[in-house]
Amino acid sequence: MENRTALFARPASAYYLILGSLSILSALGLVMVLSASSVKALSESGNSFAIVIRQALFLVISAFLAWLAMNLKESLWLPQARLAIFVAAIFLVLPQVPGLGKEVGGNRNWIAIGSFSIQPSEFAKLGLILWCAYRLRIHDKRMLERGTSNPLPLVAPGIGIVLALVMWGDDLGTAAVIAGIVGGILFIAGMQARYFATLSALGIVGFAAFILTSPNRLGRFSAFWDPFSEENYKNEGWQQAHSILGLASGGPLGTGLGSSKQKWGNLPEAHTDFIFSVIGEELGLLGTLTVLILYAILILGIFRVALRARNNFDRYVTGGIGCWIAVQVIMNIGTVISVMPVVGVTLPFISYGGSSLIATFIAIGYVLGVLRRDPEIAAELKARKVARSARG
Repeated sequence: MENRTALFARPASAYYLILGSLSILSALGLVMVLSASSVKALSESGNSFAIVIRQALFLVISAFLAWLAMNLKESLWLPQARLAIFVAAIFLVLPQVPGLGKEVGGNRNWIAIGSFSIQPSEFAKLGLILWCAYRLRIHDKRMLERGTSNPLPLVAPGIGIVLALVMWGDDLGTAAVIAGIVGGILFIAGMQARYFATLSALGIVGFAAFILTSPNRLGRFSAFWDPFSEENYKNEGWQQAHSILGLASGGPLGTGLGSSKQKWGNLPEAHTDFIFSVIGEELGLLGTLTVLILYAILILGIFRVALRARNNFDRYVTGGIGCWIAVQVIMNIGTVISVMPVVGVTLPFISYGGSSLIATFIAIGYVLGVLRRDPEIAAELKARKVARSARG
């Protein structure tokens, strides 16, 4: 027990916790994408492995880009952060360009390039985090010089632009994730409670307006309360009803890997937004709890990095990344278990999707880079490498 306590107390423990949980989640994601997508892939292309092969390719690309992000020098991140909001804005405009943009699920938030599609909003999340961290350095400077500062005016224009462009594509789910990220970063920056209350009230009013003015969103919002009701089951409640059926039929240990019944056409988006339901059906309560524990380890590891960060920029970026993953996990699983309306966000590192996988892997690469730039952690990692080489 003492050895285990000492292990988690070491400075480099967060590095191994993040890397380990990420590796297991990614491997599990690849297996579950294969299981959840095989029926759809076979019917569309005649090859049960077509979708998982693409996911494996995305995973290789993601791992390489995460390695690059991890090894990128600290001095090179600040110039990128300064321009990140402008790059994000350009990317978010592209889906609205005729002939380039693509509509999926009623949202025009994709770019179609040949047979591949890119969702710019996934990369805009990381860009917004970097830009907010860059701008909040001014807030920290003012706090040191004056003892008082409000971080909101420093980041509000950029946040407003990104949210407006995301809603131009009619993507309320992504807007909700971004709102959660921004709230987390402003909390880390120490924004006063009264400003949080005002922002929360404005956010609730804004989201309510978008829901009430869209019959599709209003139907989804009404259906999640009771997806099995007669008026909802065969309409907006169908997806969540069959998600719950899948979870319920899994029991404690599941029906067995690959044996899901809901993926045979009853559960739309089984390999993307609703893959957690397939996990529950095939791997049971044990599988879903394992996934939740892995996410808890990953997120706590990221926030541990934020607390240890040597400068405020790294603290804001890593904290924002932790909020991003936490908010998206909560929203995805909340949708799957029908405590939230369908919002159309992926389950990080597990759901099928190249844009989401690449963007989140780059973000984790940044977090690992912060750890590796810490002299004490770098020395410990080097010592362990030398020790392994000596044993080999």
